[in-house]
Amino acid sequence: MAQSTIHQVRFAGMASCVPSRVISNLEDCPPQRRSERERLVRNIGINTRRVCSEWQCFSDLAFEASEQLIHALSWDKSDIDALIVVTQSPDYLTPSTAIILQDRLKLKTTTIAFDVNLGCSGYTFGLHLLASMIASGGIKKALLLVGDKSATVNGPIFSDAGTATALEFDTNAPPMYFDLNSDGSGYQAIILPVGGHREPYDFHHHIPKKDEKGDLIFADDLVMDGLSVLNFSTKQIPPAVLRSLEYANVEKDEIDYFLFHQANRMINETIRKKLQLMPDQVPSCLYELGNCSGASVPITLTVKIREQLVGQNKKLLLCAFGIGLSWGTCILDIEQAVFPELIISNN
Repeated sequence: MAQSTIHQVRFAGMASCVPSRVISNLEDCPPQRRSERERLVRNIGINTRRVCSEWQCFSDLAFEASEQLIHALSWDKSDIDALIVVTQSPDYLTPSTAIILQDRLKLKTTTIAFDVNLGCSGYTFGLHLLASMIASGGIKKALLLVGDKSATVNGPIFSDAGTATALEFDTNAPPMYFDLNSDGSGYQAIILPVGGHREPYDFHHHIPKKDEKGDLIFADDLVMDGLSVLNFSTKQIPPAVLRSLEYANVEKDEIDYFLFHQANRMINETIRKKLQLMPDQVPSCLYELGNCSGASVPITLTVKIREQLVGQNKKLLLCAFGIGLSWGTCILDIEQAVFPELIISNN
């Protein structure tokens, strides 16, 4: 358990971007699967998802979000000192997507730019990393880009999204409280087993196989143990939230909104009920946007409570969890931050 308090860092704003292509879990499935999909949608709570075009990358969405956010903040790009990208969907295995985006965004060459390989839990980990760098005093303004291209046309859970968050050094900023955790013993619960050095991609991996339902599966498909993920999430997240509240000396009723990773309806509702939270305290965009991996928390914020945050002062608890296994919680105050409307990418 790694708990820490970060001072003198202001949450300046955030922007989110999704592709224009919408896939319905009900309307875009084979007719013979309709009844099966109806049951699935009731359980996981995901009706529609956003899916990138074949040529479109996560970085394209993050680029649009960054440009919009920088414009909304009226920031001079020459003042941006750091750019961190948290994704498991890089443009290339090498070089870093962050360095590519540094040039694409026309940031100065003295900008610190690097990638972090994290998925669903990545937003809170990324916030901590970037805020820590700013708190050291050498960085004044910086961007955190989080998201993934993880959706497939036939898969019912994942959506594609890219987000940009702006942090800046401010001696008067309220503190941020973090609780970050990792448990690598569960690494196989969510895994892409083929393509790394442990099992390099080979010719036989090109041959698809059929699963028990007769669907074709490929070697580079994500493998997820749903029961293990359910058990992990519902066991670890409620006490992690309570620990964070205790650490920050904050009562539950002092939090205006609890924003959780959008895993699926069953997981998120179990967490909400265990914590005895009212539905209006826990915004969800699962039904219309699905599981956006690391972008889930900022996407939910943008889609569901943006109007309540623009020009307002609110206290939020952010909790992201999943692949790794890993989970992180952050309690922070939003004070007069900038939140552009959701960007729909047609590019």
